[in-house]
Amino acid sequence: MSKAPLLQIENLHVRFKSDRTVHAINGLNLHLQEGEMLALLGESGSGKSVTLKTLLRLLPPKRTEIDGTVQVNGTDIMTLSGTRLSAYRGGDVSMVFQEPALALDPVYTIGDQIAETVMRHKSVGRAEARQVALDMLTRVRIPSPERRLKNYPHEMSGGMRQRAMIALALASRPKLLLADEPTTALDATVQIQILLLLRELQREFGMSIIFVTHDIGVAVEISDRVAVMYAGNIVESGSTRDIIKDARHPYTRGLLAANLHGVDRGRRLDTIAGSPPSLETKPDACSFAPRCTEARPQCLRALPPFFAPSPGRQVACNLEEGYSPASHGLTAAPAIAC
Repeated sequence: MSKAPLLQIENLHVRFKSDRTVHAINGLNLHLQEGEMLALLGESGSGKSVTLKTLLRLLPPKRTEIDGTVQVNGTDIMTLSGTRLSAYRGGDVSMVFQEPALALDPVYTIGDQIAETVMRHKSVGRAEARQVALDMLTRVRIPSPERRLKNYPHEMSGGMRQRAMIALALASRPKLLLADEPTTALDATVQIQILLLLRELQREFGMSIIFVTHDIGVAVEISDRVAVMYAGNIVESGSTRDIIKDARHPYTRGLLAANLHGVDRGRRLDTIAGSPPSLETKPDACSFAPRCTEARPQCLRALPPFFAPSPGRQVACNLEEGYSPASHGLTAAPAIAC
């Protein structure tokens, strides 16, 4: 009997309402096992960061409507409120943000910020919490960790701030870590160091990670499995090896082709023509069809079904006709405010 996933998202829809409605997430289905590293891959605006913020319930409740089910370790997180929600954020699930200079509080030292998190979620005294903070800075390989405890964020380099952000996120030993493009603003050498560090800590702590990126090279380096997002939904998912060796969705193949590896000097790069669609209207056909060189007439008439070309693979594309349809076993869920 297979073990239940740590994370189970079923038929998730997220809409932002103001003077217009933006359909940011459109029927997303996703699961994550304990100890698994998943890369969420896609262009800007595909819904990757919105998915992570939904998991932490960080979206503005007055302007956001959510349909669907999101369960973490068997708990429906959409039912949490008050102290239970506070305990969930940072306790069960933590997040490493893209820009630590904005995520870290500039008026508190790094040591105080980590210690406060530990005291909040572990019910320990300040002295013990400071010791945990020191241990975490040591684990993320910050030089002179005792001195860095007393540093303010602006006194540290970008790479050091990102390591401190990781230490803060992991201080309460969460079951799930959400990493929102944490290496984008770093130079190549530091980026590799952070990726290797995350992989090492993930194995040491036995936690699951969702790593958001638009860089296919980063996804290959760090992930066990890849889910490719486009227009608020996942269009292809599978093991990293399968996605790299046999990408089946035209959008995935376009992302893989749009890189410098193996390109002769002076030759134009392969790119995906066109732009991502406006999401002011809920998609009622394949969102990628206007940009797809392999689109069929039915792609413009209806949403493509999910197909399962092989075990563990799912592809939402009419080109997969002939493979067995993938079944999600979903039921409709009521709309709620986040």
